[in-house]
Amino acid sequence: MKTSLDHLPEGKQRELAHVVETVREGFARATAQRTQPRFRNGKLLKIILFGSYARGDWVEDPVGRYFSDYDLLIVVSHDDLTDMAEFWEKTEAKLLADLSAGTVLRTPVSLIYHSLDDVNDKLRLGRYFFMDILRDGITLFEEPGHSFVEPQPLSPEQALRETREYYEDWFGTAQEFIEGAGFHRGKGHLNLAAFNYHQSVERLYHCLFLVRTLYSPKSHNLNRLRDLAEELEPSLKTVWPRETRFEKRCYSLLRDAYIKARYSRAYRITEEELDWIAQRVALLQNLVREACESRIETLAKAA
Repeated sequence: MKTSLDHLPEGKQRELAHVVETVREGFARATAQRTQPRFRNGKLLKIILFGSYARGDWVEDPVGRYFSDYDLLIVVSHDDLTDMAEFWEKTEAKLLADLSAGTVLRTPVSLIYHSLDDVNDKLRLGRYFFMDILRDGITLFEEPGHSFVEPQPLSPEQALRETREYYEDWFGTAQEFIEGAGFHRGKGHLNLAAFNYHQSVERLYHCLFLVRTLYSPKSHNLNRLRDLAEELEPSLKTVWPRETRFEKRCYSLLRDAYIKARYSRAYRITEEELDWIAQRVALLQNLVREACESRIETLAKAA
């Protein structure tokens, strides 16, 4: 894998050095007080930059209010250490605070966590997402002696079969949640309708990831899923406009619906806000359908 950041401006290189230091220090603090040897002796093995900043095609568009993230793969010694709440929540909070302060960090950071065994299993299964990281990624930190395995590409027939199965499953259940949202709106259950719209959007994003890369991040965070999906399929940037207070509030209500719509008495959403969300979900559904069916058509020709 590559190790040079020479294609990035010096300011970006300094930011990434700060991110790497923050991730390493955060992991060290999260494991230092653990009593179980499995946790106390856990290791941070690799930090790898992937995505647009690794490839060199990142976007900074103040007018359109779109900025590429630093996408980082964090590789640890075993799966238990990938638990977000247990080991990484404070690190992500620190990076978000640094971004808000705007002194040492001015670029958003998106982290994904996997064990070395998990990454190697996915490479053996021919998962494009991880194969692309090996091809284009840049190693920012690495403990010696923990190599990735050689990828095993899928045959065109295997890729087509798996892709079709993912599309039928995830796109189909996304449609079921959309129908569920309509049912609950008809009954006046507006909070449950919002939750169902959240679930439909989450599944549409996962559908896109799985169809295009045979991999999807383990997350319910719509901001993270949205950012990754928009990088993968730029046409999706049109789905969630954020020009007005109303648009921002509607998206926030959708984003928060996963937890708050079900459990918080303070959560309130109106029919007008649900109407806006429903329109944007319909647009997202159409764009994901087009992107997925185009991918399947390409694979079918190759098979």
